[in-house]
Amino acid sequence: MTTLYPGVAPAATVGGPETTLTDEEIRRFVVDSLSALDVDGKRVTIVVPDGTRHAPVAMMAHHIRDALGTRPRNVRVVIALGTHDYMSEPAIAALMGYEPGHFADEYPGWEIHNHDWRRDETFANLGTIGAARIGELTAGRLTDRDMTVLVNRMVVDTDISLVLGPVLPHEVVGISGGNKYFFPGLSGHDVIDMSHWVGALITSYEMIGSVGITPVRQMIDAAAELIPSTKLLLGMIVKPGSDALQFLSFGDTRTSWEACAEVSSQVHVAYVPKAYKRVVSVIPTMYEDMWTGAKGFYKMEPVVADGGELIIYAPHITQVSVMHPGIEEIGYHNRQYFVGQWERFKGHPWGELAHSTHLRGLGDYDPVTGAETNRVTVTLATGIPRDVVERINLTYLDPAEVDLAALAADPDTLVVPNAGELLHRTEAQRLRLPA
Repeated sequence: MTTLYPGVAPAATVGGPETTLTDEEIRRFVVDSLSALDVDGKRVTIVVPDGTRHAPVAMMAHHIRDALGTRPRNVRVVIALGTHDYMSEPAIAALMGYEPGHFADEYPGWEIHNHDWRRDETFANLGTIGAARIGELTAGRLTDRDMTVLVNRMVVDTDISLVLGPVLPHEVVGISGGNKYFFPGLSGHDVIDMSHWVGALITSYEMIGSVGITPVRQMIDAAAELIPSTKLLLGMIVKPGSDALQFLSFGDTRTSWEACAEVSSQVHVAYVPKAYKRVVSVIPTMYEDMWTGAKGFYKMEPVVADGGELIIYAPHITQVSVMHPGIEEIGYHNRQYFVGQWERFKGHPWGELAHSTHLRGLGDYDPVTGAETNRVTVTLATGIPRDVVERINLTYLDPAEVDLAALAADPDTLVVPNAGELLHRTEAQRLRLPA
């Protein structure tokens, strides 16, 4: 049953927060859901996440293939990169479960594409949402700019857009998934920049894990309404630390997301007894630069004590951002640093400003003295050189000097493996955060 989207058909679901679904339960749910879907002679576009999202995409894609059979006129798969780097053929093969170079053998009649976000001809212009409406959607946070809605043509020039994706706590929108796979997953820069900046104005600390329809969710839902194809979500709740699935939903991208979001809020949040003076986020290799690896900060910020330190331990990361070199120009700063100097920064891509604040966390800025103060110290123990780390306003630590075992033995330190997967909060924050 839906409470957030009255009048929209509720999603079909299987599983729950205390469940681990069997292979047969998963297969049967996908087959039953898609067998009942009218796809005969229709064009189907499947939207999948890239390699920075942990989920059994290959298994689910094979079930979708079997359920659709030869009924559709054609099937295309598009990888929702947002502004992440394009996936290579070996990476796509690993994502979708086929031998490199043999996609057509594994998925007969299908095509697969990276979202080619660098090329203007990739996009369809769906129109503009006016500044007044943006003001309403954002509760007055952004009132002076129209939003042009550009989206990958593949979800416009199709009959059915079927999103396959996991649902997790997210620093910009609250809980990821659903229409977020269109915006920013397949989006032009206007929606990306404006929605991310609104999220930054709220702050990741307050936003991440919000189950309801946040201002950013309202923005992307409004943009998605302009997509003419039928929009469906096969949503997944992945059991932490595994490839197992606990919950699946299928239906409209809004109510299917709503069903998953409620379960995610129970499954993907870890509660610890206190805030720690030091938190060490051990970043998995699936995050290849700080743009993606910053999730090790987003999801741990609530459990770092005031004045404490968060260490991002990732010797494999050697670059700040492959696709967004502008981060090295502006560095990492809190929200107030940019708000207090808006004339200076308003011409910089807002998505980069937002990312900057998300990794720096809460803080303040005095425009009179130019002094920036931050709630916590952010330390990079990565392969990024010291001079770069210090230039971007963070603290450097040689990863060779990090003794994870010794740090884990310190009662004032929390060491988190595979950081970026689970949102962490303290017991005192239970039912209080997000605001």
